[in-house]
Amino acid sequence: MSGKPEVRVRRVYDEPSGDDGVRVLVDRVWPRGLSKQKAHVDQWCKQVAPSTELRNGTVTSPPGSRSSPTGTAASSSGPSRARRWPASGTLPGSGR
Repeated sequence: MSGKPEVRVRRVYDEPSGDDGVRVLVDRVWPRGLSKQKAHVDQWCKQVAPSTELRNGTVTSPPGSRSSPTGTAASSSGPSRARRWPASGTLPGSGR
């Protein structure tokens, strides 16, 4: 692999395609009505998923902050969790 790895965002409910590569679910809760076998997910990374408040759109910004008014500001624990993502791109326990 040369350069930066390619990252594509898809819905877990979409059928997997042959060129998907490693499929990673980034969410704190498992998708309703979807079995783990049917999801074809290689890794479930709950630890880097958005906080419950951010998922529900209930994040409020302090006055004078530069976060987005649409509720897309990162949660306070999000950046620190994201820094723990392996820089090598290799997912723990995936063998890839």
